[in-house]
Amino acid sequence: MLLSNIEEVPGKRIVEFYGIVTGSTVRAKNVGRDIMAGLKNIVGGELKGYTELLEESRKQAIERMVTQAESVGANAVVNVRFSTSSVAQGAAELFAYGTAVRVD
Repeated sequence: MLLSNIEEVPGKRIVEFYGIVTGSTVRAKNVGRDIMAGLKNIVGGELKGYTELLEESRKQAIERMVTQAESVGANAVVNVRFSTSSVAQGAAELFAYGTAVRVD
């Protein structure tokens, strides 16, 4: 599956549009990560636990979007975007979306 954050796949021609495809995941922070984040706020530095959580969330949202694109017959998704939103205290949704297409 080809993924592009622009409206085309360079070097390819879009021959069919299948519409919007999406993938999302809702993740909650855990106590261990919160404790370490609190310590990092004092001394500064990267919050690696949160970085890992976001990386896992992006990967899962992309996988779900790709699965949906494959189910409609697409071989590429163009104009891929990400969005996040808070759904509850300590929990957030990471949402991936784009346009499923077939390219030659």
